[in-house]
Amino acid sequence: MTALGKLLRTTAFKLLAAYLFIFALFAGSVIAYLGWHTQRLVTRQAVEAIENDTRFMQAQFERGGITRLVQLVNRRARAPDAGLLLIASFNGDPLAGNMLNLPLNILDRQGWREIDYLRSEESSGPPSRALVQVIFLPGEYRLLIGRDIVEREELRQIIIGPAVWGLALLVVLGMAGGLFITRRVLKRIDQMTAISDGIMAGDLSGRLAVSGTGDEFDRLALSLNAMLDRIEALMAGLKQVSDNIAHDLKTPLTRLRNRAEDALRTAQSEPEWRLATERTIEESDGLIRTFDALLMIARAEAGQASATMLRFDLAETVAGVAELYEPVADESGLDLHVEVAGPLPMRGVRELFGQALANLLDNAIKYSAPDMPGGTPGPRRDVTLTARRDGERLRLVVADRGPGIPEADRPRVLERFVRLEASRTRPGFGLGLSLVAAVVRLHGGTLSLEGNDPGLRIVIDLPLDLNDEAATD
Repeated sequence: MTALGKLLRTTAFKLLAAYLFIFALFAGSVIAYLGWHTQRLVTRQAVEAIENDTRFMQAQFERGGITRLVQLVNRRARAPDAGLLLIASFNGDPLAGNMLNLPLNILDRQGWREIDYLRSEESSGPPSRALVQVIFLPGEYRLLIGRDIVEREELRQIIIGPAVWGLALLVVLGMAGGLFITRRVLKRIDQMTAISDGIMAGDLSGRLAVSGTGDEFDRLALSLNAMLDRIEALMAGLKQVSDNIAHDLKTPLTRLRNRAEDALRTAQSEPEWRLATERTIEESDGLIRTFDALLMIARAEAGQASATMLRFDLAETVAGVAELYEPVADESGLDLHVEVAGPLPMRGVRELFGQALANLLDNAIKYSAPDMPGGTPGPRRDVTLTARRDGERLRLVVADRGPGIPEADRPRVLERFVRLEASRTRPGFGLGLSLVAAVVRLHGGTLSLEGNDPGLRIVIDLPLDLNDEAATD
């Protein structure tokens, strides 16, 4: 397809052409109406003048007969601003007036008409145009009274000429402007198409150009660039997850296979077979939990759980999870302090948020236990769980006294399968904080990791549901 054909097929050019046609049609209609109305006004003025003259002439004829009328017509016909006057006999012979070479058929019947004529003082030249009225008088005389309407014809030419040229110039300039604007639009579209082709070819780093004018193309480009940033991040995360799954799950799968092979080779009695089977089941349960966590993270990041969000009281959920982990903390030599200032209404998925909170407490207890290297010396350590209002937000804080996380590593631990060297000896696959981050994003909140001198302090801010309805499950 040629460049011109491509240009003419664009929606922008079609819209400009349609608007140009409508505007030209409207302008032509306005000009035509003004011309028609002006000509009608000129004609009406001529008709009123002729009717006034006719009444006057008829009155003079009634007073003095044909002689008086002829004298009056001869006198008025010589005036500079005289209209068209003619008195003729029944056979068309002129008796008085200022008109020459008048066709005989004009006087054959009464009424109004437009004629071409020559005045008596004009022996040559093009004929003029006039509006006349013919009246039959007693004695079979004919009286013709008229007014020159050449001004109407001149006015028509004055209006039609510039109007035609103006409309032609409008169309030409409109088409030129339309082509110019369409070329600019098409250039932006072609740039976007080229970038899109590159992205579809696999180059996810491509971004749409932003001119900085703030027009609709800039707004579209900014929106699409944000979407592409999100897609690139998801694809990078998918690649990382795939690599991590292949790397981190290879070890438990290999261990599972080796245990099954070792049982086949060495187990002789039923207790040995049972022990091997129990270890295999335990290892399989760990893998299932890992895949369940991955599936839960994926659903949370995709927003699939947003359709089941209901209003619930976060304070009740925090109290329930804390009650569940109090015995676990006590067995680990820890004191779990819970401070909840309820009610704390929010909208979300109670079960999903409960799982995220359980992961936070599980990590805090696990890494604050006395046998964890780097913990605070002393017989008892504490883990603090706080939930309260902060203006129109909810703030949830989980603080421990474990080794903490170096500031440089804090963004990394929110990714899947990321485990720091200090936690390599602990069970797990590095999915707990990833799940928490995904759940917090799903609920429109923010998550930050802070130091607790010593230990780690996890702060979650969530939107408060200000609806006055009662909390529901």
